[in-house]
Amino acid sequence: MKRWMIWTVCLTMGICFVVLLYLQFGYAEAMMSVRREQFTEAVLRSLDATSRDMERNETMVYLRDVVNAHGDSLDLFSAPPYTADVTTSGMRALQRRIRNAYIYRREVLDEVIFRVLYASSELAFEKRIDRDLLQQSLRHSLVSNGINLNFHYRIFDSEGKEVARCADYDPKGEDYSFTQTLFRNDSSGKMGVVCIHFPEQNRYIMHVARTIYLASLFTLFLFVTFLVTVYLVVRQKKVTEMKNDFINNMTHEFKTPISTISIAAQMLSDSNLPKSPETYERLGGVIYGETKRLRFQVEKVLQMSLYDRGNIAMKLQRLDVNKVIDGVIQTFNLKVAQNGGCIDTRLDALNPNICADEMHFTNVIFNLMDNAVKYKRDDVSLHLEVSTWNTDDHVCIQISDNGIGIPKDDQKRIFEKFYRVHSGNKHNVKGFGLGLAYVHKMILLHHGTIKATSELGKGTTFLITLPVDKDND
Repeated sequence: MKRWMIWTVCLTMGICFVVLLYLQFGYAEAMMSVRREQFTEAVLRSLDATSRDMERNETMVYLRDVVNAHGDSLDLFSAPPYTADVTTSGMRALQRRIRNAYIYRREVLDEVIFRVLYASSELAFEKRIDRDLLQQSLRHSLVSNGINLNFHYRIFDSEGKEVARCADYDPKGEDYSFTQTLFRNDSSGKMGVVCIHFPEQNRYIMHVARTIYLASLFTLFLFVTFLVTVYLVVRQKKVTEMKNDFINNMTHEFKTPISTISIAAQMLSDSNLPKSPETYERLGGVIYGETKRLRFQVEKVLQMSLYDRGNIAMKLQRLDVNKVIDGVIQTFNLKVAQNGGCIDTRLDALNPNICADEMHFTNVIFNLMDNAVKYKRDDVSLHLEVSTWNTDDHVCIQISDNGIGIPKDDQKRIFEKFYRVHSGNKHNVKGFGLGLAYVHKMILLHHGTIKATSELGKGTTFLITLPVDKDND
């Protein structure tokens, strides 16, 4: 699959997931908004019913007082039964009695209205509040309107002074309170306000969207899973490309020495060519050198394979870092000189002893110096600097060059197996992409660290830190 197709699929799926999440959250918000409106309407209806109950209760109290004050005189409300044989004088007496009863009943009603509207208002506001009735009425009204939540209330007079509150008052949630006027038929100075709030209001409103949020969570989980899957696919694609590069480069690396060996062997077997000891020595040296080169490349691949399987054998012994590095430098002096370069050494480590495998440690130094020669710049002479020093209980080894350098984006991946800064046969230097991976794994196996710093066009520096061998001091 081409790269643009992968990115198109990723972008399409990403947009679909984002839109789906947006719609789900939007639907959840709409449901909560409707739930909040319903909740507010139900609470206001309940508060209105409670206010009416308070007024009704006060009216009933004063009506009962009026009835008790008049006693049996209220019997005048009832008229005598109708009889057909009533006389004219009796009819007139009955009419007078009914008129008198009507006048008296109107006077009683006027007194009731006066006492309810005026006499009751003479009491202090807080004395007109029946807390038990208020609590009971609020609870009954809320349940009747479908709200069965714990609530807390406070009561304020017309001046805003708190005169009462519930016994178990909790301020949690009071930022979103509902208010209702009490005794609203009185004058403004005799009115009061009850404020009620619900600590679990948010949970009650969000409960309706719980399923939507759960679905959104699973959608988000699927989106993350999709991203991880795409990342793994892209990464596997890169690994496949690097392995293809490895096969191509390995073919080239093996092809060159095999061709050279084949030509040398043909020259030795050709009877028409004159043979001399010098010819035999020269062709034998060519065959030996190319065979050694081929063996080194095969050994490098095998060592990486063994390390990945955890089967690599280490022959640890005490090594003098300065001596090992000096030996590798003696080997490289000729090669560097052929490229018009030089090597500066400052082996200043006073305690250079480490516990390491001599072959692998030598290969590490060899690989780093060989890379410096391979990736030299054509416009300047090759200049290598190799130095050692001690810090705390460690030996530090630094190898610097003035080569082409490594791009910043590639520096964090140079120790990956098969990874090369320039892929395939497009690069002017062939390789497997195993050299630095081998170096990195060997240093880790020796309980050390390796860091690379580089600037494109100016060169690269590798810093190796290994623990000092103290057992044999």
